[in-house]
Order: sequence, then structure tokens, then C-alpha cells
Amino acid sequence: MSSWIFGKYVPSNVPGANLTPEDMSRVTAEDWEDIRKLARGYCRTVDSTRSRKRMDGSATVVKQGHAPYGTDDVSDDVTQDAVLLFAQRLRDVLSSCAPAPESGPTRETQAWVYVRRDGGEMTITRVTLQRWAVRDAAARNGYRLDVPPDEIDATPGAQLMRGLPHVENATRAAVAFCAAQHSAEIFRTAFGDGQDFPVLRKALSIAMQAEDLGRAGVLARTAQEQHGGAYGSRRAVIRTRDAARAEWRELSERLDEARDAMVYGGTLSTGTE
Repeated sequence: MSSWIFGKYVPSNVPGANLTPEDMSRVTAEDWEDIRKLARGYCRTVDSTRSRKRMDGSATVVKQGHAPYGTDDVSDDVTQDAVLLFAQRLRDVLSSCAPAPESGPTRETQAWVYVRRDGGEMTITRVTLQRWAVRDAAARNGYRLDVPPDEIDATPGAQLMRGLPHVENATRAAVAFCAAQHSAEIFRTAFGDGQDFPVLRKALSIAMQAEDLGRAGVLARTAQEQHGGAYGSRRAVIRTRDAARAEWRELSERLDEARDAMVYGGTLSTGTE
């Protein structure tokens, strides 16, 4: 029997350990969405000050090359932590801070008088608590604006970007690479000479000759050549569009079959039916 320990891969320092269901019930769906947007913006702002910006727009993975909770985007982890911190601070504010004079009954108008450590007072809102929560949650996950970047972060291209070292990720990457290498062959196999897809063939022919697809009027020209009449006729365009959609559905099925046969066919066992 292996010496596997229950909870070994569950972070032990997740914030909000003393939260109750009542505390979490105060966090609305709008709070989740606002915190998610703040977390993404914060993490990408930190990335923009360093050389670790990713092409897919996700915030850089950290903690020795992987995200603490298994996601590929640090802002997802920051969001999870920030929601818990927000719920905890909202509970504390409701129990210790007086409502501000301008406070209203709705979520958007709620405000409280917060007493700072130096004795000064300031008015805070739910947005204030959300920003504080995101800032602290980001720091927990290695994202801080007040810390200068390391030398490897300050040098463009110096940081090594890599995803999670999972076998299934490597397999998917290999399959995607194989499909990309043979995309032209897959399309030719499914499309053939285009006789089964007259509308798509005509639209592709017009598009190939266009210098600017945005102004080429591909669909309108295809409709005119298919059905005649005036250029841009609404009825002809609708008929052409519907026919093109039907052809595309058929072509998509053939593309799937051709891709499966070309990419996966060689990996199937001879005994597989």
C-alpha cells in the first residue's frame, strides 16, 4: 500500500478558514464577476512590468513553474483567494464599522466609515474591499506591484515559459502539431474538387481574388452569381447564406472524418473495430 497522504495536494494555507455559510452568502454573483475582472487586470498589470507576458493573454504561471491550485492562469487562483478574503473583510466591516452618511440600501450604494491604524477615517465601499482583497490575494500568489522585478524578469525573453508537465498535455500538443502539419492534406481530402460544395467553392474563388476581404462583398457577389438579380439582393443573400451553412455542416463532418483517419488512424490497434 502506498504512503499517500490525504490532502497532500490541497493547499493548507487557503484564506477564509473561519468563514461560515452566512459569511459566504453575502458574496453575490456580481461580487464574483467584479473580483474576477480586478484579478485579471491586476495580474496582467504586473506582467506588463516584467518580461513574462504570455501570448494567450493569461497571467504567468508561478510557484516553480506551476500555479498553486493547478490552473494555467494565476488570476484564477487570485480570484479564488480574493473572494474568500473579501467575504472575511466584509464580515469584519459589517460588525465593526458604522455605515457612512451617504450609504444606501443597495449593493452599489453601501459604504462604511473605516478607521485606519493612524486614527484617520475614510469611507470604503464594496469596491474598496474587493480591491484590497485582490491586492492581498495577488501577493499570496507571487504578484506584487510594489516589488521590483528580478533580473531574469527585467530581461526580455530571459524567463522560460512552460505549461504544466502533464502527460495528457504533451499528448494533446503532439496531436495538434500533427493535425497542423497536415491541414492542407486534410482539407483536400474532405473538399475534393468542390463539386459537392458549389456555394463554398464560388465563395472561396471570390475571396482568393480579393485584395480586401472586408470590402470584397464575398457573400453578395456569390449570391449574385448563384441566383442572378441585383447585387446585394436580400433574398438572394439569405438563400446563399443558408445553402453555405448546409454545405459547411457537411464539410465539417468530412473534415472530422479525414482528420481522424489521418491523425489517429495510425495509432489504432489492428484489432479495433
